[in-house]
Amino acid sequence: MSLGDRIAADRGRLSALLERHVLWLTALLMAGVLGVMLYVPVGVVFGNAVLEDGVPTLSHVADVLTDPFYFGAVADVFADPLAIGTHLGSLAAWLGAVSITLSLEYPLPGVDLPVPWLALETPGVRKGLFGFTAYQAALSTVASVALGLPAAYILANYEFHGRRTLRSLTILPFVLPGIMVAVGFYAMFGQTGTLNTLLGTVGLGPFAFIETNPLAIVILAHAFYNAPLVARLTVAAWESVDVRTVETARSLGASKRRAFRDVVVPQLAPAVLTGALLTFIFTFMTFPIVLALGGLQLATVEVWIYDRIQRLDYTEAATLAILETILSLGLTYAYLRYESAQAGFSQAASRPTRESLVPDLRTTLSPRRLAIFTYGLVALVVFVGPMASLVVGSFTDGSGVTLRNYAFLLERQLEGESFQTLPLPAIRNSLVFGVATLVIAVPMGVVLSVLTVRAGRSGTVIDTLAMLPLAVSGVVFGIGLLQGLVFGISLPGGWRLQMTGAVAIVVAHAVAAYPFVTRNVSPMLANLDPAMVESARALGASRFRALVDVELPLVVNGIVAGAAFAFAISIGEFSSTVILASGSESYTMPVAVERYLGRRSGPAIAMGTLLLAVTAASFVVIDRVGGRADR
Repeated sequence: MSLGDRIAADRGRLSALLERHVLWLTALLMAGVLGVMLYVPVGVVFGNAVLEDGVPTLSHVADVLTDPFYFGAVADVFADPLAIGTHLGSLAAWLGAVSITLSLEYPLPGVDLPVPWLALETPGVRKGLFGFTAYQAALSTVASVALGLPAAYILANYEFHGRRTLRSLTILPFVLPGIMVAVGFYAMFGQTGTLNTLLGTVGLGPFAFIETNPLAIVILAHAFYNAPLVARLTVAAWESVDVRTVETARSLGASKRRAFRDVVVPQLAPAVLTGALLTFIFTFMTFPIVLALGGLQLATVEVWIYDRIQRLDYTEAATLAILETILSLGLTYAYLRYESAQAGFSQAASRPTRESLVPDLRTTLSPRRLAIFTYGLVALVVFVGPMASLVVGSFTDGSGVTLRNYAFLLERQLEGESFQTLPLPAIRNSLVFGVATLVIAVPMGVVLSVLTVRAGRSGTVIDTLAMLPLAVSGVVFGIGLLQGLVFGISLPGGWRLQMTGAVAIVVAHAVAAYPFVTRNVSPMLANLDPAMVESARALGASRFRALVDVELPLVVNGIVAGAAFAFAISIGEFSSTVILASGSESYTMPVAVERYLGRRSGPAIAMGTLLLAVTAASFVVIDRVGGRADR
């Protein structure tokens, strides 16, 4: 055998070896990328909480757990967990102070006789920072479910013009930046907002809705985000209910209400509980909405962590971050276990016939339809009102139509260096970071999807480790990037790993975005017919060539959808960006909105409208590109 033949044979063997092990080589490479981009920053944060001068310690964690400011009444339990008798005595004393009173002195307007009034009086309970965060998350969950279930009922049981479009729009809140939603609610409920303007036409107001009850506005804003999630999950469950089981119950003598309670409700309960649990997780980790609408007055754990960072108290911020992450991971694990337990209960269903929502003259005043249209008015105020008010508010200032807000932004841009935050650099940075995020997040998401689907049982482990960004807040991740990769990490041999703030922002956006690419691509890859790949392999295609030429073209829709999510997440990402952009020229549009909001609401609303326009235009472009790719 000649030298050339031996070289060719060696190359062939090396190529075959690489092809056999390409999956695990790719997994090792991706582990290294995730290690640098994700696990190192998170590890830096956790290290601040459990290390002091390089020595492991739990003193910082113990200080937080036993501080009533953070854990309220539960801090006493953490301080002395073995004093069970004392804790039970405190609980008994609290329960003994709870009283139920029945008053006969509460008349209703227009009613001569007094009406009994039931009142539940409870003593105050020290909730602490974590307790208040859980409290507002619970209220937000209740509000989201209360608004989401009627929407699910209408979408699942009625046919009307625009139904499919309305159902598709339930995904809209997930691509809207949180800070923009907060500004939209400010434009809706502020003293010069749309609602006060409408009330002023009938001689009422103005009312200080946000100033007097900011918690209620925050809860409504959270419901704006999460009620569509509850609705989307519940509609899918409702449409999977087999109508024949309901008909069987009715034929056995059950009333319509009894059949719904005993047959339909048990099948809807898993979806409703899943939506409620996800809503609680999301709102427990809330940040931009509370920061913009409530500030430190309604500080959640995330807002307080941000405040500690602003005060350069990294140790306390890291300790709070690690406790919050443990709680969110526990809730996420509970959700995954519950989802896994319910996965086997899906079934093919006989679809019910939907009733037309457009009433005829005989049913115009039916109580059910009146209730539906009343809910429609509420939904209009909660879901459409803030975004419409954002646009309207950018062209008004309480005295009429004006371009003063946009003129302010233009003046800022023209005066240049005399101001810290300029509009055009914010727009430019957002678009550049968005494109850079696509370049990184889409390949990462696709590779992780392939690894998850093709690795068999190991794929579950890979998927779990790769989904960490869904359980770690942007604030925590921003701290880690700032203290780790931005400040620099010393490596063996005198090397130093360091990156600029702009690169760190792109990394933060990519890490936040790639799980959504994976979630869009993985199900489509898993459902492909293996025979197509086997046919390509039988015709001589390598495993990599079969993936590129056969599998990926068949899942291009999922890739484009994931890219749309990735770009939208980058455009609207605020939590980590506001930390990494502090004191630099790398601020984005959401950061600019927050900075303007702290000074003048009009320019902030105008900047939020520009952010809305950029987001909408970006989606149109991605949709067009995706349409061409599909063809």
